[in-house]
Amino acid sequence: MTEQIRATHILHPLPNLPEAANTFSLEHAKEACAFHSMFPEYTTTPLLELDNLALKLGVEKIFVKDESLRFGLNAFKVLGGSYCIGRYIASKLGLDPTRLSYDMLTRGSVQQRLGRLTFVTATDGNHGRGIAWTAERLGHRSVVYMPQGSSPERLENIRSLGAEASITDLNYDDAVRLARYMAKKNGWILVQDTSWPGYEEIPRWIMQGYTTMALEIINQLHGQKPTHIFLQAGVGAMSGALSAFFASYYGVKNRPRIIIAEPEQADCLFRTASAGDGQLHNVRGNLDTIMAGLACGEPCPIGWEILRDCADDFFSVPDSVAADGMRILASPVAGDPAIVSGESGAVTAGLAVQLLTSRALEKKKTALRLDKCSRILCISTEGDTDTENYRKIMSE
Repeated sequence: MTEQIRATHILHPLPNLPEAANTFSLEHAKEACAFHSMFPEYTTTPLLELDNLALKLGVEKIFVKDESLRFGLNAFKVLGGSYCIGRYIASKLGLDPTRLSYDMLTRGSVQQRLGRLTFVTATDGNHGRGIAWTAERLGHRSVVYMPQGSSPERLENIRSLGAEASITDLNYDDAVRLARYMAKKNGWILVQDTSWPGYEEIPRWIMQGYTTMALEIINQLHGQKPTHIFLQAGVGAMSGALSAFFASYYGVKNRPRIIIAEPEQADCLFRTASAGDGQLHNVRGNLDTIMAGLACGEPCPIGWEILRDCADDFFSVPDSVAADGMRILASPVAGDPAIVSGESGAVTAGLAVQLLTSRALEKKKTALRLDKCSRILCISTEGDTDTENYRKIMSE
């Protein structure tokens, strides 16, 4: 298995914070967190310490942020969708987004002024569920298109929140194009975390929403600074936003080493980083991977612009790495907390463990400077959002 793990490194001889990262600063994260705090369901998700696993693997610390408890939706994605919708409504009302209140957003006067809005998106499940949840909370409609092979359970979770949702016969990137077409045709609001020329504001708002998670982590670390941050990537929106935040917070020269993990069947960022030619490199086809939340073949240009300058290492990994990560987190070393982590959520933990234990990856471990002084941070971005598949993997 380990021979299938591929890696590429980006050199940053003259480190500078990219201009695109300026919108993911501490102040922007505080604004996003203040918005999310308005919702009655908001609580800070746990940052768990796997001290016994760290001892076993020969590192100083392993932290895992558990996003399975986010707003009762079992995944972090609602942070981006909800913040984006709030910012969109504020812009249409001519309001300062920092002065929004939950009562203002949910009372009938907003609908009287704007009408009942329809938000449309493409998703493997978690993002669409977050959009549907937010639209329902605020009294609006949502339409969700899912790529072929999507989990029926994830579809029903979205429909249960009042969304008009369906599984298409398209891959993820083509489902995005369908959502874009339907938005233009019907006058709906497209809410995607990928960008293209003329469509940057909404993706940027979504990415800013993700920084609530980063701000919580900083507060939970109590001054402990990670040496390595492992981030999973689909289009690169979440990984880009958090890479920018940590680079801004710690300073470009003193930031933790950022390591990006992608499924080998949808490793568009790895291919883009490997090529190093200034072009984005897409992955075509059905993007067949158990990591449904990362099955994206086309990088987000905003995300890539940040990752190019703020991330250090890009890994393309087989599905078995994610499956191993799920089992490791679910059945921890004695004394450590158990974590229910889905396929996309556990890939970073799986990769970290592989790097620390596999002889075949010894050179990569050395190149990454993973040693007894390392403090590793991973984010479990989802819980068991597809319970049938989760149980199947646990039993293997």
